[in-house]
Amino acid sequence: FFFQASNPGQFENDSDVLWQRGHIPETIVYHGRVGINTDAPDEALVVCGNAKVMGRVMHPSDSRAKQNIREVDTNEQLRRITQMRLVEYDYKPEFASVMGINNT
Repeated sequence: FFFQASNPGQFENDSDVLWQRGHIPETIVYHGRVGINTDAPDEALVVCGNAKVMGRVMHPSDSRAKQNIREVDTNEQLRRITQMRLVEYDYKPEFASVMGINNT
């Protein structure tokens, strides 16, 4: 991940600067929450709008991060599914509005 600030001098003082050079070349680290098109991020990274990825996105559920993948007994898994609690829901209007969700 590469980040370039347009005006690094805009920070009020050095104690306000949470951006640091990373240990890996061409990386930068921010200790806190980052918001893109929002000034109130409630997670480590919040992007309000579309994001374009010109590479791979890795997630813990990605098969590239796993080993010993094997088939399971479908009868046992169906038994487990019958014990699950299945729900339907509507998003709260205020959440849907902020997230740009039209079909709640």
